[in-house]
Amino acid sequence: MASEAQQPYPGEMAAPEQVLLLADEYRKAAHLLLQLGRPGGQLSRAPFRLVAIHAIELYLNALLLHRGHAPSQVRGLQHDLAQRAELAVAAGLKLRSRTAAHLTAIARNREYLVIRYGPELNGTSSQINRLTATLDELAKKVTKELAGSPRGLEQPDSHPRLALIKAA
Repeated sequence: MASEAQQPYPGEMAAPEQVLLLADEYRKAAHLLLQLGRPGGQLSRAPFRLVAIHAIELYLNALLLHRGHAPSQVRGLQHDLAQRAELAVAAGLKLRSRTAAHLTAIARNREYLVIRYGPELNGTSSQINRLTATLDELAKKVTKELAGSPRGLEQPDSHPRLALIKAA
């Protein structure tokens, strides 16, 4: 029986710019989901938290790929935002100390898993304003890093925010 050629892992062939655009879409979705949360309803904020954390992971992935890390190495970090942040900082990303500490806390507190599976632990999650600030800081800084590279952003016309940053 002939074996089929192994399919590449999803995302294996994605350019950093494509990962950045995907992160932007998750960020937009997170901000929309935030509006659906109910005051005093911690669990009503869980979808925002999950999508925001995923967007943060994608922004860090885009930067790491842009700086030459292999997709398999980035994937091997699983959902550890602290390790991703350390590698991103080592690769030149300048994060505010509060943001770096927050990424470490997200990893230490296993927020990705708590948000997905642990409604009883919901009170241990990041403050909404801190998570939003971390998300928005990474979006701004990673977008600027990729736009300022010699290679530039490959699809600026398809993304108005990127076109404005590149033109500036």
